[in-house]
Amino acid sequence: MSASTPAFIPFTRPSFNQETIDAVAEVLRSGWVTSGPKLAEFEAVLSNYFGGRPVRCFANGTATMKIALQVAGIGEGDEVITTPISWVATSNVILGVSAKPVFVDVDPVTRNIDLNKVSAAITSKTRAIMPVYLAGLPVNMDQLYALAKQYKLRVIEDAAQAFGSQWNGKKIGSFGDLVSFSFQANKNLTTIEGGCLVLNNAEETALAEKLRLQGLTRHGIDAMDVDVLGGKDNLTDVNAVIGLEQLKQLPTYQTRRAALARQYFDVLRSELHSSDLDALGLELPVENFTETNWHMFQVLLPLTQLSVDRAQVMNELKELGIGTGVHYPIITGFTLYKNLGYKTADTPHAQRIGGSILTLPLFPAMKDEDIGRITKGLVGILKKYRKN
Repeated sequence: MSASTPAFIPFTRPSFNQETIDAVAEVLRSGWVTSGPKLAEFEAVLSNYFGGRPVRCFANGTATMKIALQVAGIGEGDEVITTPISWVATSNVILGVSAKPVFVDVDPVTRNIDLNKVSAAITSKTRAIMPVYLAGLPVNMDQLYALAKQYKLRVIEDAAQAFGSQWNGKKIGSFGDLVSFSFQANKNLTTIEGGCLVLNNAEETALAEKLRLQGLTRHGIDAMDVDVLGGKDNLTDVNAVIGLEQLKQLPTYQTRRAALARQYFDVLRSELHSSDLDALGLELPVENFTETNWHMFQVLLPLTQLSVDRAQVMNELKELGIGTGVHYPIITGFTLYKNLGYKTADTPHAQRIGGSILTLPLFPAMKDEDIGRITKGLVGILKKYRKN
């Protein structure tokens, strides 16, 4: 790289301090690297974080959702209402327990499931609602749980991106039903791979423990039994100790993410105005600084007013040293779901959003000047390809 070439800005990058590296080394030296004392400590700290609710950790955030469905008794013939704008894991786990995902369109502003449309999708087979908090922004939790109570449904919150988000001053996960978080590498709190499930009581917790490790229950020093079909979804001590260190840094991370998001709003609006692109139609996320954790900063490209597609915009940003992402394509556009009879046109807001959403870089180690470079690059491309 020449001195004049700017450094590449990925759309995200995890942060690990020396204390984290030292903690991992200590676990490796201990000889106990799979599930053990650090996992137990991590789960205890997480339980305290969520106000004393029981918490169990898993190998990834997909396992947490699948096991949540199993704990809730969801299975063959059941229907689960969810959103078509999410990582496909959200609906794959519903299929994985032989249930049927029922997709409800999203709110065009929040990009989350439109709770006002949920009642119309409920049938005699509906057993649960699985909302997704896109980019960390929760749905209206009061409305969500009022619906669940009215129709006697379980709620499995796909809060994969919402660790640190709040509702009315309460942490997501500190209240509600079953709440699933991901600790994958790009999340606000990462264990490299991993996740946790917040449960309601000792009975659910015991079942979740069995399901994550082959259905196993130990009795004394040498006896064991298997009475349910479980998998291999346990989290290791190596992952857990990373999570313990990440928790210590989370407040600093959150503050930085919010500051960067605020800069995006200010600088983007300024760039659009100065470039005479105010009316172009670039859609910004909800400007929420009390509830969301700013896991991602996503815009909707005004593709109908551009002479190029999203891929071209992304490629030209990449040439400028700016990484971007697509989070997410509409789930019902995937071949698996089309073959099952789903149609993207059935959820038109999600269809449009899935085709135009663009994730811009946002992570704590970013520099203030990166925001100006990213926004200038994006606005320059929009101006270059604006239709006359």
